[in-house]
Amino acid sequence: MIRLDGVCVRRSETLILDRLNLELDERRIGVIGANGSGKSTFARLLNGLILPSAGTVTVDGLDTKAKTKEVRRRVGFVFQNPDNQIVYPTVGEDIAFGLTARKWSKADIRARLDHIFQRYDLSGLEDRLVHELSGGERQMVAFAGVMALEPEWIVLDEPTTLLDRRNTNRVMRTIAEVSQNIVFVTHDLDRLTGFDRVLVFETGRLAFDGPPAKAIPFYMNLTT
Repeated sequence: MIRLDGVCVRRSETLILDRLNLELDERRIGVIGANGSGKSTFARLLNGLILPSAGTVTVDGLDTKAKTKEVRRRVGFVFQNPDNQIVYPTVGEDIAFGLTARKWSKADIRARLDHIFQRYDLSGLEDRLVHELSGGERQMVAFAGVMALEPEWIVLDEPTTLLDRRNTNRVMRTIAEVSQNIVFVTHDLDRLTGFDRVLVFETGRLAFDGPPAKAIPFYMNLTT
């Protein structure tokens, strides 16, 4: 479970998020809101990319301030732009990076890479230069790099924004198939059909928390 207790986030004198009290344990959670509503800041709180100015965020009882490294092992993060996440020149090197950092043996890394490349339809791309790939392929490489580490949660911050329809569908199919708990930040409301829960943010506050059938109309009324 991810828990937020009295969480506020400030940048200089600006209050970005105000008094969040939440427990997250559903398998599929959507996050929506207008630009500047605080939803991306909220997403980054969940794995310690941003730390609360007040209050606490805990993942299975681990405080993101005190146990940041352990939290990031449990909560993977996929950015909107894969170029902000991919650090190595070739696909294989990049996906193996996290495993190498955890001091896996070469044999174990090889076995995991073989599985990941097959599982996420990346076979034949291991030695390709990342900058030669399409945007959809780069996003799948970023996702595969997170999945290689087997986190319990995956937070995705608008991962389909830069993609065409075909690659958006590919990413959404992949999200639907994984067993991990998902927190999915998006502007594409149609993609939240079948989710368990949707959080609506407005001007730094949680404005609504409920099923998609109620949360989406609420958000639409906010923006009309």
